[in-house]
Amino acid sequence: MLKTIITTALVSAAAVGLSACDVRKTQEGNVSVPKYEVEKKAEGNVTLPKYDVKGPDVQVGSKDATVKVPDVDVKTEQKTVRVPDVDVKTGGEKRAEESTRQMGAAGSGKQ
Repeated sequence: MLKTIITTALVSAAAVGLSACDVRKTQEGNVSVPKYEVEKKAEGNVTLPKYDVKGPDVQVGSKDATVKVPDVDVKTEQKTVRVPDVDVKTGGEKRAEESTRQMGAAGSGKQ
């Protein structure tokens, strides 16, 4: 049962982590396809858009938690077990922190 709980927690953390990406388009794309009849009439040009993707920071650890577990008599007792502790920082949060650090570094250089 403990393995099931840990596995479920890790799978959930992975799903949250993948959905927490911050994607920002940094360049427009352009595609012009060459025209063909018997001869080529125009040259083709393809410019793909650029994206800046910041993935989330995921901190996985463990912490003590008190839970009720059944004993041999089918009674419950409280025991302390280690359970997963997951901290997710989204790409947007990371980008905001980087901006704050850059602003602080720029401000300290002016003095």
